[in-house]
Amino acid sequence: MSHSYRSFCCAVLALLLSGAEVRAGAPAEFLRVPPGFKAEILIADVPKARSMALGTAGTLFVGTQFGDGTVYAIRDALGEHPQVTKLVQGLKVPNGVAFRDGALYVAEPRRILKFPRAEETSAEPRVPEVLVADLPYKIALHAWRYLAFGPDGKLYVPVGAPCNICDDKEFGLILRMNADGSGREVIARGVRNSLGMSWHPQTGELWFTDNGRDMLGDDVPADELNRMPVAGLDFGFPYCHGGDLVDPEFGTLGSCADAQAPVQKLGPHVAALGVRFYTGAMFPAEYRNQVFIAEHGSWNRSKEVARTGYRITLVRLKGNAAVAYEAFAEGWLEGDKVEGRPVDLLVAPDGSLLVSDDVRGAIYRISYQPGA
Repeated sequence: MSHSYRSFCCAVLALLLSGAEVRAGAPAEFLRVPPGFKAEILIADVPKARSMALGTAGTLFVGTQFGDGTVYAIRDALGEHPQVTKLVQGLKVPNGVAFRDGALYVAEPRRILKFPRAEETSAEPRVPEVLVADLPYKIALHAWRYLAFGPDGKLYVPVGAPCNICDDKEFGLILRMNADGSGREVIARGVRNSLGMSWHPQTGELWFTDNGRDMLGDDVPADELNRMPVAGLDFGFPYCHGGDLVDPEFGTLGSCADAQAPVQKLGPHVAALGVRFYTGAMFPAEYRNQVFIAEHGSWNRSKEVARTGYRITLVRLKGNAAVAYEAFAEGWLEGDKVEGRPVDLLVAPDGSLLVSDDVRGAIYRISYQPGA
């Protein structure tokens, strides 16, 4: 691993420390959204906010990546008096969170934990059930896990590659298992590092983002929006990127013709993370069943080239084909100044779109008001 690549963590930490203060309930005036839409700061005090999951009683759970291993529980998150509490501290990189049947599931690099009755208040320390204790792990790079339940009731977790580029069959996977951790299976290979999943509201198919490799240049390869129509597909890593770019080091390991091509090539190095089909009724009809993506933003482009990402993008679909890839919400990057970094997306019960930001430590709410 090169010295410049090892500087990844330092670059990310510097960005995390650069966030400006935010105030709950205030308009997110630095964000630009389409006419009729409004962006506001829903929750201000959620340091290093990453993945989100919403409980049935209105508690918003938020995982974190850096810091003291906190998972937040924000009670009445969409109400008038949200309360930010720490559900648990001291976990190891609890990035991924998922909610089901009253329990919160949390992903660490090696483990998947279950916290029963997560929405109930308790003065006692939370003691989790350990569902999985042996997820593949080598080094910290790409070991922060995403976690989600699919419409089949099963738990999905990606296992990112422990490298920029390498050939290791234990990694670069998406795993699926029962809610109790049993029945684990590999359902996708060739996935470098996915930190966002969503299921098509009509077909139930899994769609996910994937981060392209580094050190091939400022403008290649593209990040990816992928679709998995059946289990068992190979999405190309490490031998093929974006469906058609042969890797100069590992290209002999396979053929791009045999790799599942992305539905949409995203921008290079945009760090596409959270992805969500819009299933609400608040936004205009042309947004229904379309794909929103949180682009966390590049850290590895040369100083002579502008940063990429730092925005919410929209991929418009016709059937399963992408027909447009466009900006939806911008402002996290002004010139070369980082104002924030969007991470995850969640469609609230009222149809608004929630966005987490791990630099500002905030949750935003994007809503639509006809005629505004």
